[in-house]
Amino acid sequence: MLKVVNRLKPASKTLVFAACLAAVGACTPVFKNHGYVPPPEDLAKIKVGVDNRDSVEETIGAPTASGVVRDSGFYYVTSRIRHYGPKRPKVVSRELVAISFDQRGVVRNIERFGLEDGYVIVLDRRVTDSNVEDKGFLRQLLGNIGNFNPANIPGASN
Repeated sequence: MLKVVNRLKPASKTLVFAACLAAVGACTPVFKNHGYVPPPEDLAKIKVGVDNRDSVEETIGAPTASGVVRDSGFYYVTSRIRHYGPKRPKVVSRELVAISFDQRGVVRNIERFGLEDGYVIVLDRRVTDSNVEDKGFLRQLLGNIGNFNPANIPGASN
């Protein structure tokens, strides 16, 4: 192997070295961050039982999502995803801050959850069947030719 490398021209050695360096560089992980979670010092400024929706939004910003049942809470979510070569992307960390409110809109509770607190939920992909049978477009179009009845046309008289 060394004899082959020694017989290569300097330009070829540089090209082989650059190709090896590119191959090694392509295998480094790429991290992507999504979402926003306020830092703990900003969350400490929120007082349970005192602050309301407007003051929370003013203090730590607009939420990533809010509750669907009468605006029951604010949810701040952040995720860190690792992409490594041809492998499937993997969620490395996920953090959720949930701020719940009572009926008056006053902060009731502040909770923090991590990836270790979550559960994987398998989605059930049910598909509703249509009334269209396995017929091609032309067959469906031309299939009604024999079913035509002039008496069913509105305004037609005999």
